[in-house]
Amino acid sequence: MKIKSKLMGAVAGVAMLTGAQAAFAADEITVAYFLEWPMPFQYAKVNGLYDEALGVKVNWVAFETGTAMSAAMASGDVDISVSQGVPPFVVAASAGQDIQVVDVAVSYSDNDNCVVASSLEIDKDTAGELAGKKVAVPLGTAAHYGFLSQMNHFGVDLASLEVVDMAPAESAAALAQGSIDMACGWGGALRRMLENGNVLLTGAEKEELGILVFDVTSAPASFVSEEAELLAKFLAVTADMNAQWNAGENTEEMLAAIAQDAGMDLESTRATIDTFVFPSVEDQLSDKWLGGGSQTFMKGVADVFVEAGSIDSALESYEPTVNTGPLQAASSM
Repeated sequence: MKIKSKLMGAVAGVAMLTGAQAAFAADEITVAYFLEWPMPFQYAKVNGLYDEALGVKVNWVAFETGTAMSAAMASGDVDISVSQGVPPFVVAASAGQDIQVVDVAVSYSDNDNCVVASSLEIDKDTAGELAGKKVAVPLGTAAHYGFLSQMNHFGVDLASLEVVDMAPAESAAALAQGSIDMACGWGGALRRMLENGNVLLTGAEKEELGILVFDVTSAPASFVSEEAELLAKFLAVTADMNAQWNAGENTEEMLAAIAQDAGMDLESTRATIDTFVFPSVEDQLSDKWLGGGSQTFMKGVADVFVEAGSIDSALESYEPTVNTGPLQAASSM
């Protein structure tokens, strides 16, 4: 299925569900998350720390895609989504769904990038030599936005490139075969790309340019408004788990619980989580993230989707889709 049809399908589903009102139960909430996506919050999940802190039963439901999370929030079946990808959030918000970002769940800028074939010996100092080269990019994705941003940074004229729409797994194989000069992608496909090439910019270098790759915790705006204190308590537990992980406290015990909950073995869990960054609350509230950087990034992603024909239109601004109130309250808990 083409990217456009996937996103248009998601938009149509959201449009039908946007009018639904969430029904909040005083004694329980439902939270969406992903399997095989290991994060510190899962230690608290396994040990019932959320239920204890919130004083309500927390029901956890695993999803396979961020678009499915959006639909579940629109229908009122899910109150909070942990680690929803920015692209599906942008698709839903652009379609008119009233959802909000309430924290930065995880940053993984080193897990989404473009790789140049080793044989070309091109790096950030010689990026201009990419002119005339063939590049595989999954159009309408955050990787596409990152590619455009990097080319703009290096002053590479897009018209000088032969850009083909290709899924990361396919482009990794094409790069290995030598049929393309650069490939963009993420996850396992990116790791395979790196066996045959090099990145132009590291994750940290991309972030300095405002090229972010991250997931968010999101929720229906009505839930954020009506259950602000409950949400703040939820975010406080998450922040505490992130702080413990970042400090190296109880790492092995946490890792074992996280791996089990993520449905992964220890080795795979460690390899994956080592590429993740969990920003502190202070960092999340800074200009780099929720203080403005995230909103700018979301607008950039939306504009790329519009240009690619993946969605009909973008919002004028994504400022209203970010609500830092609950996270600020969590910081003092």
